[in-house]
Amino acid sequence: MRNILFIGDIVGKPGREMVHNYLPALKKKYAIDLTIANVENSAGGFGITHNILKELLAAGIDCATTGNHVYDKRDMLTQPWPDKLARPANLPGDHPGKKVLYIDFNGTKIAIVNLLGRVFMSQMVDCPFRWMDTHLPEIQAKTPNIFVDFHAEASSEKEAFGWHMAGRVSAVCGTHTHVATADERLLGQHTAFISDTGMTGPADGILGMSREPIIQRFLDQKPVRFEVSEGVEKMLNAVTITVDSKTGIAHQIARVHISA
Repeated sequence: MRNILFIGDIVGKPGREMVHNYLPALKKKYAIDLTIANVENSAGGFGITHNILKELLAAGIDCATTGNHVYDKRDMLTQPWPDKLARPANLPGDHPGKKVLYIDFNGTKIAIVNLLGRVFMSQMVDCPFRWMDTHLPEIQAKTPNIFVDFHAEASSEKEAFGWHMAGRVSAVCGTHTHVATADERLLGQHTAFISDTGMTGPADGILGMSREPIIQRFLDQKPVRFEVSEGVEKMLNAVTITVDSKTGIAHQIARVHISA
């Protein structure tokens, strides 16, 4: 058996601080073999930089996933792509980055796949369902251990994708909405699933961002600049998943929440 820790969307410096402060203890408490984190909001709330990724890897993350903000920072387009970072695999055309990460999983191999949903998001991305149907045989030929970060807005699309993958991948964990859901379970007694893992960062903002500009936007419908909340309350949201590394079958998924 192998234990995975997946950390939900890291938002800005407060989210990075939570990783630094609590990851070592979490890895020890849950005997974690692999730590994955969604880092697409870790640079000022929008995107990721090479230096911030290095910082998070030094803090104990083994590899990372992204989402619709993957290219918000220029250096992700101009510098060589990091080995431990997955970009959304179903982006159309030619984009920088790795579609599938193959990571050492404490003596075996695990595939990390990052996909974008389409409901209430960009319709320009390729269908995530069909992308996985097409590429899954190639991935399965390399390892039965397959983790999917499904970065999507609608819980219905996430749940549909989870059931579509049930029995074929080890885990489907949703990200993007920044609100942890309480529907963690095993689908088909094989695939660990949660609609949204939640976020890691400011707890007293709105989805990690300062409250006042967002509330004002709802009041007057005028565009505003979103900035990471500077409040003192923080949180870390994650899930732990136990996988049989020989078969890729998940045996357990549980939520982790820390308030600070």
